[in-house]
Amino acid sequence: MNVLNDKKIRIIGPLVLFLGGTLFFRLDWYLELSTGIVVRSDLIGLTAGYICWNIARWVAIQLQKKYPGLANTRRRLLWMVLLMPLLVNFAWLIRQLAHIAFNNASYITQTLPNYTYSIGIQIFYHCIYFIIYEGSYILGAWRQAYNYNEQLKKNKLRHQLDTLKSQINPHFLFNSLNSLSMLIYENPRQAETFVDEISSVYRYLLRANDQELTTLGLELQFIKSYFQLLKTRYGAGIELHIAVDEWQLERRIPPLTLQLLVENAVKHNIILPKRPLIIEIITKESLLVVQNNLQRKKSAVPSNKVGLANIAAKYRLLEQRDITIHEANGLFVVTLPLLANQSEAKATL
Repeated sequence: MNVLNDKKIRIIGPLVLFLGGTLFFRLDWYLELSTGIVVRSDLIGLTAGYICWNIARWVAIQLQKKYPGLANTRRRLLWMVLLMPLLVNFAWLIRQLAHIAFNNASYITQTLPNYTYSIGIQIFYHCIYFIIYEGSYILGAWRQAYNYNEQLKKNKLRHQLDTLKSQINPHFLFNSLNSLSMLIYENPRQAETFVDEISSVYRYLLRANDQELTTLGLELQFIKSYFQLLKTRYGAGIELHIAVDEWQLERRIPPLTLQLLVENAVKHNIILPKRPLIIEIITKESLLVVQNNLQRKKSAVPSNKVGLANIAAKYRLLEQRDITIHEANGLFVVTLPLLANQSEAKATL
């Protein structure tokens, strides 16, 4: 329920509560009091009900504005409990003053049992007021949070699908199959090894999108298989050097990170046996550095910059430090944070 569009319930609600209260709390009035007193008492009770309903509504809305969202529910409820004595006593007082003004009561005279009985009724009414407005607010906030989480899941699935599509590059597969075709004729044994590498690469590609993180060790195993496919195609025109501390192998990174960086280097640089593209993967403390020598192609290569942006987006989603990209001393350098392994992550909780 939108509190800004609750005109109908503001009209009907107090009337329904008044009728219910009459049935359960004031039925004896109709048997013991005169018709004039009953009519005036009913008008006083109904008018006071409308006034108290709108005051409670205003309090609930102000608390929701000051302490919005599901996270502040406990704080809003605490304030409602603290304000309850003030509100119910105010409700009791305006009724007593109305009886003095319009129902021939000379002054307020109530015994303690009658006072506590009246206060109990007002507490019941005010609980209903707050349940209606706070309950509908909580339900709306929960629904909004649920829809937001569902949208995040859909976006994540869409992102995974887009990533998968970008990884299973049809040109790469076409080139790999061409290389395999030549090997089958020239070197059957190497062709068999090449098939195993293709199988390993695509198996990893298909599984990787089910995980947010993978270990550096598994990612390096994959990139070695991936590099063998590139090596078969480019021969002496490409080199890969890995210098990673063994104790870092259990650290984690988003899957397919290394493949994106290697693919990026291959895409934008000249690859010749006399001018080999040299790709290095090294660790420095808690950082992974992937760099290659710069020998850009003279003709511009069409690029939507999905690779590097994809990596940066993954780190942002994981709420980690940003990656850094720079050129220095003829090198294109990408520096990535290595994330804690599972045992280290549990130790920090």
